Amino acid sequence: GASGALSVGLGAYGAHGFKPENKAYEKVFETGNKYHLIHSVFLAAAPHFSRKPNLTAGLATFGIAAFSGSCYASSIAENRDYGKLAPFGGFALIGAWLSLLL
Repeated sequence: GASGALSVGLGAYGAHGFKPENKAYEKVFETGNKYHLIHSVFLAAAPHFSRKPNLTAGLATFGIAAFSGSCYASSIAENRDYGKLAPFGGFALIGAWLSLLL
């Protein structure tokens, strides 16, 4: 739903409007957007496959916000300091996948 739509919109911005001075930040933005889109699909499908859908969705939502949000913020600001939440988001995304085993 909303996460997927936001991902597509940000992807369009990244492809057509985002012009950082340091071109390395284009890759950071792309990485955040790729994980955002993949995990938006996961978030939409998870209630159908998870025995603990609230846990799975909560971890996925936090993971998307922390990981992709950090990638977006650090690339738009061109400041890696804004990427400090990315590892926590990554672990949350891993946790969301692992929660399917419960």
